[in-house]
Amino acid sequence: MSLPERALLEIAANSLESALAAQEGGADRIELCENLGEGGCTPSYGTLALARDRLRIPLYVLIRPRGGDFVYSPTEWEVMQRDIELCVQLGCDGVVIGGLTAQGQVDWDGCSRLVAAAGGLGVTFHRAYDCVVDPGTALEQIVGLGCERILTSGAHDDALQGAAAIAHSVARARGRLSIMAGAGVTPQTLPAIASRSGAHEFHASAKTLMPGISPASAPQGLSPAYWRSSAALVRQLRASLPA
Repeated sequence: MSLPERALLEIAANSLESALAAQEGGADRIELCENLGEGGCTPSYGTLALARDRLRIPLYVLIRPRGGDFVYSPTEWEVMQRDIELCVQLGCDGVVIGGLTAQGQVDWDGCSRLVAAAGGLGVTFHRAYDCVVDPGTALEQIVGLGCERILTSGAHDDALQGAAAIAHSVARARGRLSIMAGAGVTPQTLPAIASRSGAHEFHASAKTLMPGISPASAPQGLSPAYWRSSAALVRQLRASLPA
């Protein structure tokens, strides 16, 4: 595989507007999703179709049917396969997958089917990697699946705390796949994450809380506020990347 020659910034965009803002701010790649509060889920067809029409940078799609754990039922694996087939039809550049067994190992059978469904699309293995019992074994399995990168916080709450573990994965994966540092990546933390982890790809949401509009006070659970990626924050992240 071809590893990045310069630092790359991927933005987890939770809507079409977030994706367009990320592109405006200078992101290198979009991971399109929804429900960031639950760790991200697969976006709608309309979001996918319009994003493919309007983005000029690589578009990867998160394939995850729900929040919670990464141990999926046969029906959920079928849903993910269909979603990947749709991404292929729409001409997306890649998909972001991951699934585990109840014993905390990479679900080889399920993930193999998803990689096969992706065909020639790029494949990222998401932060299910942070929940495995043996990261070394999992990394070798993910290499064997043919994935091109792993998104990880080093199994910590954020990538700065997990920088040493990320560095270990970077060293082990060198020349075979890329390790992308994610979780808690901000313009303030990115330089330290980069220097301590040795990663060359970084993943952030660059989100800001939008106040929303409501003609009257909203009852609990119906707040008009919502999160959206900010072009200004993406620019700040871009400026914080190592040369």
